[in-house]
Amino acid sequence: MARHRPNAPPARNGVSPSCVVLPAGPWPTLVDFLQQRFPSVTAADWHTRLDAGEVVDAEGHTARAHDVPRPGRRLYYYRSVPTEPRIPFEATVLWQDEHLLVADKPHFLPVIPSGKYVQETVLVRLKAQLGLEALSPIHRIDRDTAGLVLFSVNPATRNAYQALFRDRVVDKTYQCIAPSNPALPWPVHRESRIGEGAHFMQQAEVPGPVNAITDIDVLETHGAWARYQLRPLTGQRHQLRVHMAALGLPLLFDGIYPTLTPEDATDYSRPLQLLAQHIAFTDPVTGKGRSFASQRQLLTLQDL
Repeated sequence: MARHRPNAPPARNGVSPSCVVLPAGPWPTLVDFLQQRFPSVTAADWHTRLDAGEVVDAEGHTARAHDVPRPGRRLYYYRSVPTEPRIPFEATVLWQDEHLLVADKPHFLPVIPSGKYVQETVLVRLKAQLGLEALSPIHRIDRDTAGLVLFSVNPATRNAYQALFRDRVVDKTYQCIAPSNPALPWPVHRESRIGEGAHFMQQAEVPGPVNAITDIDVLETHGAWARYQLRPLTGQRHQLRVHMAALGLPLLFDGIYPTLTPEDATDYSRPLQLLAQHIAFTDPVTGKGRSFASQRQLLTLQDL
């Protein structure tokens, strides 16, 4: 979620600046610190950015490569990705007022900048298209998942909407396609603890107090496949995918559970069959009931 950043420069092409506060340390020059702090960025790249005036401090002064690092100095810079391939799908805005924006996200498009994605994200695209520099996601769904995402338009009311998710008073309904298993005692109420898995990309059910709860039911079956309704009562990372895989029902076209596939093996013809289909809550600003449904569809079971 967005945090207050004193005197941050404006967004550029929809991308808000990143920030780093200089710690005390042994670095003789600023570029030495930056190279150690961000090892994936070369010294030559930092020299280019610094020489171009693309790194500034909270007072608006341009940072230079030879500056002596001063502990507490707040620096702003813009993330860049050398080669960012275009993701050929667009999010649709279903609702917008002075406080809230509801987007219907396609598969494959990340919600926020992360890793190799900056421009090719819902947040950056919407900021650029709508001129909403203060836009910030209230919650998130996976890049692989399609469906509803709520964004705050007004920083003054942002916390009120975030509190809906913290207090678990949002009714969220997902749909997915996974193998059919009529032997399970439907509906299933799954409670477990989810923590780090064998790979940093994966989560897993682990021993300990419950932190993940999902209600799961069957909507329809056809042959070996079924369409399920999922209602997460908590919001752990990859919760629905982990719970379904733990039941022996991995989602169709899931590239993470149970088997992790290479990140560069994305196949646009095989989207993960998981959809954030419906969301409902009482608007904390207006007091009105809000209900939104995705316009996107998963595959038809008869076509599988």
